[in-house]
Amino acid sequence: MWAPACGTVDVVVDGGASHQLTRSGDGFFAGGMPAADAGTRYWFRLDGERLRPDPASRSQPDGPHGPSAIIDPARFRWTDAAWCGIAPHLHLIYEMHVGTFTAEGTWKAAARELTELAGAGITTIEMMPIAEFSGRFGWGYDGVNLYAPTRLYGEPDDLRAFVDRAHAAGLAVILDVVYNHLGPDGNYLGEYSADYFTDRYKNDWGRAINFEGPRPARALFVENAGYWIDEFHFDGLRLDATQDIQDGSDDHVIAEIVRVARRAGAGRQIYLVAENEPQKTELVRPPESGGYGLDALWNDDFHHAAVVSLTGRREAYYTDYNGSVQELISCAKYGYLYQGQWYGWQKKRRGTPGLDLPSRAFISYLENHDQVANSVFGRRLHQLCSPARHRALTMLTLLGPATPMLFQGQEFSSSAPFLYFADHGEGLREPVRRGRREFLSQFASVSDPEVLPALPSPVEEETFRRSKLDFSERATHAAAYAFHRDLLALRPTQSAITSPLRVDGAVIAANAFVLRFFSGEGDRLLVVNLGCDLDLNPASEPLLAPLARTHWALVCSTESVRYGGQGTPPLRANAEWHLPGESAVLLRPESGPPQHYDDRT
Repeated sequence: MWAPACGTVDVVVDGGASHQLTRSGDGFFAGGMPAADAGTRYWFRLDGERLRPDPASRSQPDGPHGPSAIIDPARFRWTDAAWCGIAPHLHLIYEMHVGTFTAEGTWKAAARELTELAGAGITTIEMMPIAEFSGRFGWGYDGVNLYAPTRLYGEPDDLRAFVDRAHAAGLAVILDVVYNHLGPDGNYLGEYSADYFTDRYKNDWGRAINFEGPRPARALFVENAGYWIDEFHFDGLRLDATQDIQDGSDDHVIAEIVRVARRAGAGRQIYLVAENEPQKTELVRPPESGGYGLDALWNDDFHHAAVVSLTGRREAYYTDYNGSVQELISCAKYGYLYQGQWYGWQKKRRGTPGLDLPSRAFISYLENHDQVANSVFGRRLHQLCSPARHRALTMLTLLGPATPMLFQGQEFSSSAPFLYFADHGEGLREPVRRGRREFLSQFASVSDPEVLPALPSPVEEETFRRSKLDFSERATHAAAYAFHRDLLALRPTQSAITSPLRVDGAVIAANAFVLRFFSGEGDRLLVVNLGCDLDLNPASEPLLAPLARTHWALVCSTESVRYGGQGTPPLRANAEWHLPGESAVLLRPESGPPQHYDDRT
C-alpha cells in the first residue's frame, strides 16, 4: 500500500482484528494478513484513527464508503481461450449503460440479451463506466474505486460471466474508463497521498490527476488499463474526455496506457478508442510518427452535422454546423470537419490535421449517451425529425466508411429517453441539479418559461427508471428493428465499404449527394437525397458513372415497405434516375443487360 501521507497504516479485517504494516522509505507499507480468504472484508486504518477502503480494492460490497472485500480472480472458469477478438475494420459498436439496458439493471440480465445483439449484427459492445461510484444510480463517470466493478450491477464474477458469454456469442466488449478525474463522493485518494492530484492544470470536473508526480500515483491509473483486459478479458477501452488527461512528461500517460493495454491482451485484438473534444488526431497516429497509438476517435462533427440536417436546430454547440450535404460528404471522406480552422462557438481554432487518416479511425453515430441526454428532455433523435430522413441518415451512418456506433435501443427506435441521472449524498443533490440546469442553459430554447419547470430532475430515481429500455418495442417497432438489423448484417458483406481503396463524394443536387466506394472487387454507390423527389437530369457527376460493361443495381433502399417506406421506383439504366424524397439507396455494379434495357438506344 502506497501511503506516503500517513505515519502508520494498519489492516483491519472482519471482527476487528488489526495487523500493522511496516513502512519502507519510499512511502510503501507492507505486511502479512493471516487467515484471509475471498470474501474477507477489510479496511486500512490511517494514522491510527481513520478507516478507509483500499484505493486498489477489487470489490466494494457496500459502496465506496464501506470496507473493501478480497476477490479471488482465479476462481472464475473462463471458456473463451479460443477468442481472438474483432478485426479493426469490422467493429459495429453498441454503447450500453448496464443500469438502464434491462429492467433489472444487472450484468446477469444484460447477458441474457447478448445472443439477440449478436443476431442483430452488433460485433462490439462499449460498456459505459463501471468503476464503483456512490449512490443507487448514475452514469458511472463519477467513479472513485477504479478497480472495483460497481456492486449495483452484481458481483465481479457476474461481469466476468458477461464478457465470457459475449465472446461465446462472437461479441467483443470494450470498457469506458475515466482517467481524467475522480468523483466528488467517496474519493479518499488524497488521504493516502496529496500527489495523486495537481493544481497545475485546469480540469472540467474537479482536480486534475497528477501524471507527472511520483511513479506510484501514475501507476494506479496506468495499471488499471491492463487490469480490466487481463482479469476481466475486456477487448479494449474507451478513454473518456482525454483532453483532461494532461501530462507534460516525455512519455505521455495515454501512450503508456496504450502499451500496457495491448500487452495485457496477450495476442488478442485490443481495440482502443478515445473521446477528445479538441479533436487531436495525434491520439490515433502510431508512436513512430509522434502519436499515442489508439485505434479510433469519436467524431462529434459527424453527429452535429447530422443532427442539424435532421432537425434544423443550430443552438449552442451546433452553431458551427449547417447540416449541409457537403458537410456530410466531408465527414465521410475526412473524418473531422474541424482540423485546425476557426470554431466560432469556442472562439478559437479547433482540431488538428487528419486528412490522411483511414476512415475507420473515426467513429460515427447519430446518438450516444451525452447527445441524447443533451436534447433537453432526453428524447431520441427519431422523435425529433422526419422518419424517412432519419432512415436516410441512419443508412449513411451504418453503411458509411467510418466505424458505426449505435446507442442502446436505437436499433428498435426506443421510446425511452436517456436522461442525466446521478444519486449523490444530500449535500451534493442541489449542486448536481443546479449544474445540470446551468449546462442546458446554453440551448436558447431552455429559456422558454415552459421548459425549465418541466426539466427532469437528475437526482430523482424516477429519472433513472424512465431511461430503462423496453424490449417489447422490438416487436411494436418491428420496421425500425428490421431496418437496423438488415443494414448491420449487410455491412460486413460489403468489402468495398469496410475496406475501400478510397472514398469520394459529390453534391448532385441542393440536398442530395453521392458517395462512391472504390474497390477492386466492385465499387459501391451510396446515394442520399435529403430533399424532395429528385429527377436527376442532368446527371453530369462522373462518380455516378457505372464501371465498364456494367450497370448499377439496387442493393437496398430506405424506402422499402419492410422498413416503413413507400417503395422505391425501379432504377432505369437508360433513363433519368428518379430519387424519392428523403431517401437513400446503396447500389452495386451488375454485368449484362440492365433491367428495362432497350436495344434501340
